[in-house]
Amino acid sequence: MCGRFTQERPTSELAEIFDAEDLAGGDGGRFNVAPTDDAAVVVQREDRRAIRAYRWGLIPHWAESAKVGGRMFNARAETIARSPAFRDAFRRRRCLVPVDSFYEWRREGKVRQPFRVVRADGRPFALAGLWAGWHDPETDEIRRSFTIVTTGPNELMRAIHDRMPVVVPPEAWDRWLDPALPDPAELHGLLVPAEDGTLEAYPVSRAVNDVRNDGPGLILPLDAPVTTPTDGTLELGLDLDLDR
Repeated sequence: MCGRFTQERPTSELAEIFDAEDLAGGDGGRFNVAPTDDAAVVVQREDRRAIRAYRWGLIPHWAESAKVGGRMFNARAETIARSPAFRDAFRRRRCLVPVDSFYEWRREGKVRQPFRVVRADGRPFALAGLWAGWHDPETDEIRRSFTIVTTGPNELMRAIHDRMPVVVPPEAWDRWLDPALPDPAELHGLLVPAEDGTLEAYPVSRAVNDVRNDGPGLILPLDAPVTTPTDGTLELGLDLDLDR
């Protein structure tokens, strides 16, 4: 699965990386993006590619309430082509979710230990996503949301979790985003684990577990040195309660 990620760069920089127009205007500096948060995604309509801010947790167009999106933050690659919630989006409304890293948790006894997963070369990368528009009957507005596609683990992730997000390589970005692709079935070849050796992972503070926590301290390796100010709180770039 993929339940948390970081978007550390401003959307203006993401626009340059993905050759897109910045329509989100985000400052970046986000180290604990969680489901139901707005996040930057790359979408394409005809020849126009843009960075937009959509809500994480896909709300299908037929949903009676936006609450359904709270449990649709991931879509399984094995079933998206036939799932009522995701099949239409898979055909015509695919997106990329630019990240600097994502988090995954490993059960260690009674503790869920978070790991930060990054590209081995330190560069940002793109996760496969789907998006949808939903008409809110209360406000008469169209609310746009997205989900992240997951698949089985590669060798690295197998030691942490049995699922991982689909990482779309740069040479496939255009094809994944193309809404006019005649047969989306040809995209199934992309819905595989990331190539071994392209990602690295290291344990981080359990402060990541609390969605209220944010800041660069969350991405420090677990054994990184910390300072103890006079008030006795531990500092990892911000004040955190490590027992949460």
